[in-house]
This record gives sequence, C-alpha cells and structure tokens, in this order.
Amino acid sequence: MLDSRLRRRLLQHLLLGFGSVALTVIFMHLFPKRDLISRLSIGTAYPALFLTAITLLLGPFNVLLRKLNPVSFDLRRDFGIWAGICALVHTAVGLNVHLRGKMWLYFVDAQHHLRRDAFGFANYTGAIAAMVFALLLALSNDMSLRKLGGKRWKSLQRWAYAAAVLTAAHAIAFQHVEKRILSFRLILYLGIGIVLAFQIVGALKNRQQRATP
Repeated sequence: MLDSRLRRRLLQHLLLGFGSVALTVIFMHLFPKRDLISRLSIGTAYPALFLTAITLLLGPFNVLLRKLNPVSFDLRRDFGIWAGICALVHTAVGLNVHLRGKMWLYFVDAQHHLRRDAFGFANYTGAIAAMVFALLLALSNDMSLRKLGGKRWKSLQRWAYAAAVLTAAHAIAFQHVEKRILSFRLILYLGIGIVLAFQIVGALKNRQQRATP
C-alpha cells in the first residue's frame, strides 16, 4: 500500500502535469497563425512562467499566514519540479524556432561574434536559466536533501531566485523581440510585480517575526 504522503504527491503531480499540458494547449491556440514548433515554444513558455511564479509565492504565503515555512515542503517542491520541466521543454523547443538546425546562431552572429542585441540577450538569459532549472530539478528529491543536509541543500535551492530573475529577463526581452501585443506584456509584468511584492513583504514579515522576542 502507498503511504499517504506518496499518494498525495502522486495526485499533485498528476494535477500539475495535466494543468501544464492544458495551459500549453490553451496558449498554443492563442497563436493560430504560427507553425507547430513556434506554437509549442510559446505554449510551454507560459506554464513555465506561471509555475515558477507560484513556486516563489508559496513561501511568502506561509510567512504571511504565520504557518510553518520549512526548508522544503512537498507542494512547493512539486510546483518547482513542473516549472523546471516546462522550462527545459520550452528551451529545447525554442532553440528550433527562429533558426532551424542552426542553434549556435542564437548566441553568435554569422561572423561568429557574440550577439549583443536583444535577441542575443534573450537567448543568453534563457539558456543560463535552463541550466539552473536543470540543477534544481536534480536536487528536488529526498535523497539530495538527506545527503546534502538541510542548510547546504537550501543554499543550493536559493538558485531558484536567480533562475526566476533570468527567466523574467528572458521573457521581457522576447516580448520586445517578437513585438507581443499589450495584453501579453501586461500579464507578464503583472505576474512579475506580484511575485516581487510578495517576496519583499514576506521577507520583511519574516525579519519582523524573528526580531520579536
């Protein structure tokens, strides 16, 4: 028999997986004039953004609700796992959208010079974010937590903030590169603003609670 924690996590992963696929399909249909690869790239980008945002909101919510905020808890970890999966799928697909079969041209120009334009910036930040997400995925398990210990594991998991910043920079850059309509830009900026506000408020509240005797 499966224990209650394993059953709960399996259910969470099923729901998160279904939700990720559903969001991907929805966003693919919002860009009907693109080809399949382009639509799949866009479709996986937004679930990655939403799941990353929720992952970063769960900790501050616990602090604001005066709940325990442990080093690791399953709900945040599972959202983070699916955020990472969507981000890596998006990266793999996205590298085949603009320059089919010539992935190196996302990072260097025809003269093999590093790209210094908005397109290059978007690709650099996206690629580095993907590597950080891959690291976080490798750590998102009980075995890593036991072997590394809570303090060291948490210090590595804090790279999630770097991944979030890089992802935001990547997304903002591509909004301008692809000249997205205002509604999509507003969704992105609103999401970034909400996450940033909750992170700041949560950090201040956490500091206040620690200072209270």
